[in-house]
Amino acid sequence: MSPRRTGILPILAALVLVLAACGPGDESPGASPADPGETNGTGATDGASPGDGDGDGTGEVDVSGDIYAYGFTCTTGDTVATARFNHVTEQYPDLNVECSESGFGTGQEFLAALQASNRPDVANVPRNVIGTYIDRDLFAPLDDCINQQGIDMGNFYDAAVNQVTVDGTVYALPEFFNTRVWILNDSVFADAGLDAEDFDVSDWDQIRDVNEQLLQANGQVSRIGIDPKIPEFLAMWVHANGGRMISEDGRESMLDTPEVAEALEFAYSLIQAHGSTAAFNDFRGTWDFFGAENQVAADQVGGWPMEQWYLNVLAGNSPDDEITVKPFTGRDGEVVTLADGNSWAILDGTDNYDAACAFISGMVHEDAWIAAAQQRADERAEAGQPNTGVYSGNRAADEVIFGEIVDLSDYPQFEEAVQIVVENQENAFGFPPSPAGEEFQQAVNDAVDRVINGEDIETALRDADQEAQSAIDAAGN
Repeated sequence: MSPRRTGILPILAALVLVLAACGPGDESPGASPADPGETNGTGATDGASPGDGDGDGTGEVDVSGDIYAYGFTCTTGDTVATARFNHVTEQYPDLNVECSESGFGTGQEFLAALQASNRPDVANVPRNVIGTYIDRDLFAPLDDCINQQGIDMGNFYDAAVNQVTVDGTVYALPEFFNTRVWILNDSVFADAGLDAEDFDVSDWDQIRDVNEQLLQANGQVSRIGIDPKIPEFLAMWVHANGGRMISEDGRESMLDTPEVAEALEFAYSLIQAHGSTAAFNDFRGTWDFFGAENQVAADQVGGWPMEQWYLNVLAGNSPDDEITVKPFTGRDGEVVTLADGNSWAILDGTDNYDAACAFISGMVHEDAWIAAAQQRADERAEAGQPNTGVYSGNRAADEVIFGEIVDLSDYPQFEEAVQIVVENQENAFGFPPSPAGEEFQQAVNDAVDRVINGEDIETALRDADQEAQSAIDAAGN
């Protein structure tokens, strides 16, 4: 093992030991995991895999028959999806799982699926909007499933567990843990006479100045300086400014606050500096985002906050292009990052609850994640490409993935980037499970659109706040 590679594992090992010290009295939904040497990825004892019946709670029930999984590409997806699906179904040879072979889609599409003759038994749901469906009593509480499978919810990151917990009851098992970091293009910084290492991401005045120095726009944008990624990441800018867009319980819209207005004004100013929003978006639309001529390789952007999974895209397509990765921070210098991802829920009223429970717990089980991560690593090694890992949302799985599978010693820039991601996962926040999660997200998007189209920020946010709160109140009633 190289000296560089060892840096990731001790952090995770120490993290699990710290968490183990948090006794059952801790009020956090993610509290009180057992000792890491005694649990498997779902908290079941003996390190057993689903279906082996060796004390892990998975062999005591009848896991057979048919279930329908909505919102997931079980056989047509990428390696991480298919490898986990294959791992789980191999454990349960008497279980037949049919999948929608599609993403979750819109809420209306999901509700339409519930009216179909082949009604889903389980669903793979984005955590940002799951509160909408929990409030409608569409998902079964997982208390029985958690007990049946011996799942320790403390093995999942707190931010993810909070997103699927309402009034102390867990309604879904977290899957994936997407967080955000700054990705800076070293050559673009150097072209402007700057060093990306010196870029202070907590200093909004410096961000504004660097944006002006990096961008190239003379009637037509040919290089974006700093892309703030709004409306997608507006919540992160708001947190950086000491505010929040919605209350912790998801029942009060906080869009009409000074912190939100200031954050939106700042982020939008970075776009306006390029001449116009239309010119900015038109140029960004030309990028080969997932290809070898991506915006980093083509020096089309100086920097932007981005989900950590994009490191895998760069590693596979342009591993030799130099980047600097920094954690996103608040204006006070404290690390903060927005987290999201999907989750597995059981539809209320399913006639095969035991099988549904076994399937969803297996899909987020440590063994399934490790199998998928190893297959991804093998494929990358065969292609001669760096492997930046799989961010599972499961602490025990991540410890193995980044301690034993991921080896980036030959790619120091990606090794450093991955370590930054791993170190900062505990600093994440996510949207709470609001009863109007989808409507709230739409209100935010509409507000940003109105600002872009010329409406003043205060009016746009006031109207959005009223729309969001009305939706929350209506859902609550």
